[in-house]
Amino acid sequence: MVRQDNTDLPSIVVIKENNALKIHSLDEAAARYGLTIGLPLANARAICPHLEVFDADEALDAKKLSDIANWCDRFTPLVALDPPQGLFLDITGCAHLFGGEAAMLHLVSDLLTAQGFAVSAAIAANPVCARTLNRHVHGRIVGDGEEADAVGPLPVAALGAGEAVTAGLRRAGLKTIGDVAARGRHEITARFGSAFTTLLAQALGQGDYPISPRKPLPDYITEKRFAEPVSTEAAIMTALSRLAAMLVTALGRQGKGARRLEASFFRTDGAVRTLTVDTGQPVTKAEVIDRLLRERLDALADPLDPGFGFDLIRLAASRSEIVVQEQRDLDAHVHDNDELAGLIDRLSARLGTRRVLVHLPQDTHIPERAVLPQPAQQHLAAAMTAPWPERAEGEPPLRPLRLFERPEEIQVIAQVPDGPPARFVWRRATHMVVHAEGPERIAMEWWRAGGGALTRDYFRVEDEAGLRFWVYRDGLYEREIEQQDGKPVHWFMHGLFA
Repeated sequence: MVRQDNTDLPSIVVIKENNALKIHSLDEAAARYGLTIGLPLANARAICPHLEVFDADEALDAKKLSDIANWCDRFTPLVALDPPQGLFLDITGCAHLFGGEAAMLHLVSDLLTAQGFAVSAAIAANPVCARTLNRHVHGRIVGDGEEADAVGPLPVAALGAGEAVTAGLRRAGLKTIGDVAARGRHEITARFGSAFTTLLAQALGQGDYPISPRKPLPDYITEKRFAEPVSTEAAIMTALSRLAAMLVTALGRQGKGARRLEASFFRTDGAVRTLTVDTGQPVTKAEVIDRLLRERLDALADPLDPGFGFDLIRLAASRSEIVVQEQRDLDAHVHDNDELAGLIDRLSARLGTRRVLVHLPQDTHIPERAVLPQPAQQHLAAAMTAPWPERAEGEPPLRPLRLFERPEEIQVIAQVPDGPPARFVWRRATHMVVHAEGPERIAMEWWRAGGGALTRDYFRVEDEAGLRFWVYRDGLYEREIEQQDGKPVHWFMHGLFA
């Protein structure tokens, strides 16, 4: 819990459980009065009348825990949530970077304490063992194979098995974890269930408990730590350029290129900002990465705020691919494709991947479903080889250049009920038709859900000003619709020709 003032008044956070307010978290001052998590608020007030009480905000607590997890990414990329108040950090292979396990534990604890958090931490080969130790003692480091001796003297409440199981163990005279472990496993399972037996075995180091990291492990990571925080744009971009060169070198050793880049900026106050850039083709040049990151930074609606400075900048290739070698000296098309892919990457970095699209043909005769917009970075190759219908030489185009997302209703006067329009009103403007082609009859796909749509008769019409439109009548006369009481049938504007 974060203290917002410097007073010594005991403070607690309460949450409603089973129609009763109970302590959800508390500070050290409240703990000195003998208050514990789970104690009813009425009992807590009886023990300490001058208690400060705050309502729990579970959504805000979860966000704050996630923010702390983001900050912990500076120590290891494998960080998992242990709600409501805990985190798991897999420090395998990275503790030596911070001077060993003991130095790393003190560093993490001291930095979080400086941010205003009450911290308790422990290190063990098994996550459940570390969590069990953490509930009762701070700063304990347990070696591999020493889990049973470490947790044996702890009270059974440290297992976190729930109030019912803890009370049952105490009634049975089992006050410590060692007392429970001394009993036969079949006895414990018969009384408290297999889930508790598994939890006990994991706490004793006799079972595995894999954690589920919040983020997948990146393929390649490069980072730069600063003795003094940096805040100027020049220093930040210089660091990114160097990291890009290091990343490309690491990728080149394996013959790979980056497809997704993640730049993370760690502020001294614990805030973390991560920017993601996707590429259409594997990137193997540092200058390309540098250019894409600059485009992404320049396009931020919420500019990068260094605050008091960044003490760590990380650049990772979260997704990479093997680079396929191509002949590039004599094939002009390869160079054209590279330039087009580079342009799409820059536009996507500035505008977003969902705003730079290509269209793929679909096997349907319904006009609004005939093309499917897809992100250009992932579908550029498919769009370049897509089998589009060829236009007949000397014939006018059958489909308009601009197709409306939703057809707009128009008022039409036709010479005969099922004939082409002679005049129509669209967007408050009247158009006299001087030439019309059609109808082109398109029936809707009856096998789709809600397939009661009417058949359409499309017309290509030209008005007196030379403008060409694509309009249709919704429904067939005397078969699907009937003209009653002089009410006109529905006509729609669906597109505009060039």
